[in-house]
Amino acid sequence: MGFYFNHFNFNVLDLERSKKFYHDALGLEPVSVNDQPDFTICYLGDGGRTDFRLELTWMKERKQPYDLGEIEYHLALVADDFDAAHKKHEEMGCICFENPAMGIYFIEDPDGYWIEILPPSHAK
Repeated sequence: MGFYFNHFNFNVLDLERSKKFYHDALGLEPVSVNDQPDFTICYLGDGGRTDFRLELTWMKERKQPYDLGEIEYHLALVADDFDAAHKKHEEMGCICFENPAMGIYFIEDPDGYWIEILPPSHAK
């Protein structure tokens, strides 16, 4: 018996704002949507480079931000052009933490989730 990764979930307050952020910051695009009366689930993909998906769940009646605790978890993506990605994220104002010694940085999405950006040399 074996297992493999499928998706990871972030709950969001404004689905359109989050989709725009993930498109603009990381180039992620919707691959499927499940719209229900109380919630919508939108899966984002990386253009087929991997089968992994980011699930954005929007609870339609929720108004208060999610309590993310100490944010000791995160999603990580590899940037093909790390320097260009860093410049873009700097311009967007979404870099929330940098660790030059490790050669990585983090961006923060509109709901406060952290995404680690890795150079290609850290991919494996």
